[in-house]
Amino acid sequence: MKITNSEVAEHTLMSAQTDSIHMARALQLAARGLYTTAPNPRVGCVLVKDGNVVGEGWHQRAGGAHAEVHALQQAGDSARGATAYISLEPCCHHGRTPPCSEALIKAGIRRVVVAMQDPNPEVAGKGLAQLQEAGIETSSGLMQAQAEELNAGFNMRMRTGRPLVRCKMAMSLDGRTAMASGESKWITGSAARQQVHRLRAQSSAIMTGIGTVLADNPALNVRLQDNVPEGGWLQPLRTILDPNLNTPADARLLQQAGRSIIVTAVKDAEREAELQRAGAELVYLPSAGGRIDLPELLTYLGNEQINEVLLETGATLSGAMLNAGLVDELMIFIAPHLMGNAARGLFDLPGLQTMDQRIELNIRDIRAVGEDWCLTAEVKSKE
Repeated sequence: MKITNSEVAEHTLMSAQTDSIHMARALQLAARGLYTTAPNPRVGCVLVKDGNVVGEGWHQRAGGAHAEVHALQQAGDSARGATAYISLEPCCHHGRTPPCSEALIKAGIRRVVVAMQDPNPEVAGKGLAQLQEAGIETSSGLMQAQAEELNAGFNMRMRTGRPLVRCKMAMSLDGRTAMASGESKWITGSAARQQVHRLRAQSSAIMTGIGTVLADNPALNVRLQDNVPEGGWLQPLRTILDPNLNTPADARLLQQAGRSIIVTAVKDAEREAELQRAGAELVYLPSAGGRIDLPELLTYLGNEQINEVLLETGATLSGAMLNAGLVDELMIFIAPHLMGNAARGLFDLPGLQTMDQRIELNIRDIRAVGEDWCLTAEVKSKE
């Protein structure tokens, strides 16, 4: 029987649609690890044989089995001859777990479809090449944009050596963050504050300045009570920029679970000992004009395997990070009230005098969060 061109085209279209459906599911599974996989990427895997899903899995926690292994365990013998849909290229190196590429080969997988290649130099196409050498059909790039977004911080660290920086701010409708007196609780409502805790939970580190510590005495921890993952929330690394070691030993953030580091430029043995007794770690970095070298700080955090930094601070540090081109994304919560001309502004950005000096943004999302609004914007490169 002769197969017509239209029948071939229809079959190709149906195959593409089927691939998209299963990859969408793999990405959905990967997102379950949003709060628990750091410093590893979030990965999901779906195994399909004869049109039926025979196995699913996602990477649940760093040090544990990867998504492919969970899916293969669920599929058992049904994995032989199946197609694997994976949101990220399978690893091919020995880390804390064996290579997933070898597990797929051993299980007899026939075809592997990945959303994107792994930017980790230890993998970076080598996993797919190993599968191809074993006779497995492979393809890459299906729903890549969604996969890139899911692991934006991991990808940034692998490609540049530094983490992604997301700056969170809360403001009134007229762009104010605090009254002239410094009073700022609460600009936004409870729903927005809960969203901020979710942002903290998915971040590897929270960064703030000594001015915020002295003015607000924040805890900077995750305090969500709902949907607590097994093993509890991973508390982000609290990072305080304190050039002159002015952090009080009884600061709230030093009393929380998890690590707190104070980044400073001065050596003071007595203050250092006091802060270490309070639970802080001291990191010494070069400074200029009384300010920490910000690019050097991000390099340090990248070396500490920090994927995503949530910048929660005042106008001075947030403005300095923006001016240095080190903020990748803004998340601004906008409250439906006005605070007046005397209130404090959003960013301290001295030196912007002409229109061509503006910091340009690409607004990606605007949505209601309780009684407030959340605007998400990508900071455009100045290059």
